[in-house]
Amino acid sequence: MTTTPLPGRPPVVDLATWQAARDELLVREKAHTREGDAIAAARRRLPMVEFDGTVEVVGPDGPVPFLELFQGRDELVAYKHMWYDGAPHQGQCEGCTTTAWHLKDAVYLNARGVSFAVLTTGRWEEVAAYVEFMGYTQPWYSVRDVAGPAGGDMGYLTCYLRDGDRVFLTYSTTGRGNERVNGSLGLLDMTPYGRGEAWEDNPEGRPEGGSPCWSWRSDADGNATWGPTSRPVPQWTRPGATPVETLGRHGHCH
Repeated sequence: MTTTPLPGRPPVVDLATWQAARDELLVREKAHTREGDAIAAARRRLPMVEFDGTVEVVGPDGPVPFLELFQGRDELVAYKHMWYDGAPHQGQCEGCTTTAWHLKDAVYLNARGVSFAVLTTGRWEEVAAYVEFMGYTQPWYSVRDVAGPAGGDMGYLTCYLRDGDRVFLTYSTTGRGNERVNGSLGLLDMTPYGRGEAWEDNPEGRPEGGSPCWSWRSDADGNATWGPTSRPVPQWTRPGATPVETLGRHGHCH
């Protein structure tokens, strides 16, 4: 049974009709899950690259060897946070800000023998001020002028393995591979309006989407904007956050 449609919203049906449609979609969802499991199995079979684990990165205690980021554990997941030198706090990448915000600590990873760190190419003095402003609790390190695999290109999740004093690169994402950390995106994908991004395949009449990350940057009132008083959304939660500085350019995200 279908009742009078509501403009821009899913059709209204009885529970049995909804359940039939839901069961049909579930077949595809289970296939997607099984394919994801198969991809994860293939990921675990990738070869790895050894590199110098004594290369120094800079953290709150000064220069330390990359090996220290493992914190004595055998595995390390790092998020490589993009950085804009000299930008105000609200001028840092909204995509990277969102990713880092969704993993404020790594207690569950630690329980499975995996450490977590955020790496970025910013000068440590700037990075330390930004971390304090945001209230991040996970460890951050500057890999400025450090070549890959420890440093290199930013904007990715990267996995490492340690065997004693030997260190290996095992995996790195590209682009949207970072989304597995951002649980908000997964939840938005379950909603009838989705992420609100223009690239999405939405039914006719649904709210028009914007460019990727549009809604991740807002003014003090929560309105999505790229204007001079905008900043990545999580930064408005900081005590005393005020739109006092002007961005000279648009941000960037993946």
